[in-house]
Amino acid sequence: MTQTNRLTDLLGIDLPILQAPMAGVATPHLAAEVSGAGALGALGLGATDAASARIVVNELQQRTSAPFNLNFFCHADPIRDPAVEAAWIARSAPLFERFGHTPPVALSNIYESFRHDDDLLDLVLDLRPAVVSFHFGLPRPDQMARLRTSGLILMASATSATEAMAVQEAGCHVVIAQGWEAGGHRGIFDPTAADARQGTDSLLRDVLSAVDLPVVAAGGLMTGQDIARVMALGAAGAQLGTAFVGCPESAADAAYRDRLALGGDTVMTAAISGRPARCLGNALTEWAADAPDAQIPSYPCAYDLAKALAAAARSQGAIAFAAQWAGSGADHARVMPAGELVRTLASELAAAL
Repeated sequence: MTQTNRLTDLLGIDLPILQAPMAGVATPHLAAEVSGAGALGALGLGATDAASARIVVNELQQRTSAPFNLNFFCHADPIRDPAVEAAWIARSAPLFERFGHTPPVALSNIYESFRHDDDLLDLVLDLRPAVVSFHFGLPRPDQMARLRTSGLILMASATSATEAMAVQEAGCHVVIAQGWEAGGHRGIFDPTAADARQGTDSLLRDVLSAVDLPVVAAGGLMTGQDIARVMALGAAGAQLGTAFVGCPESAADAAYRDRLALGGDTVMTAAISGRPARCLGNALTEWAADAPDAQIPSYPCAYDLAKALAAAARSQGAIAFAAQWAGSGADHARVMPAGELVRTLASELAAAL
């Protein structure tokens, strides 16, 4: 059995194409269309509590009976430093004043980690999606034991061979090798540790040598030709995120879509959320460009301020202060319905193999 067949059989899908979860951008409609076309649709629930997650997952289940993936964040607790947080708020004050608002008095830990929220675990075990995946790390061992016993298929992101081995040792069934080119949040387990910043192809080779699991490549992949390239290197499949942002079923707003259509450079920055993430260059990334890492509050507290700043700017018609996540292949984004995009990718892949 080929690695590709091993993956598609495991996930219950027809095509070795996975839509990235894209918290805040992926919708039940998008995921359902992707899954309905034979790939694996996904919902990113890292910024969602159990009650809200149940609503969107129920909608997804009503839209499709095909397999889909639910993704959760397993980040460590933020390291709170009142002095750093106060200085970060003060740094933003001139911008808030420009937009006629005052900055927040204090920052909040706006996203709870899956590791500390067993309501989310209970939700997963109740709703039983075909696939569950994790970003920023792994669930607690006791959570993993319950998930493994349930028979669900488990995946996790890795940005190094060392992290990939941890994913395998924890009992996951699939590793997602996330290269430096990937849009959105980098899945590195410890954002304070050294990061080799490996590109997708280089990382894929190292991960394939380190684990015995099917490996899905992620990072900068936009076309069927890109998918064929990583599969020729040994990937069992490919995960694409930015490619789906322009689909009408995504939750991307008009400003995000317009900025994506312009293409151009993307920027890896920790200043928006407190963790490294790749974003389209805009006014927000320019404001944050000269911020030393030591001056940025921990994730997700920095994100609390960025969201408040984006809202303040938007209230005055300034639309370039948003987190417009995108990978390095943004120039190749296409605008078409999600199901049509999956079929196009599959056709391109077949022609390239």
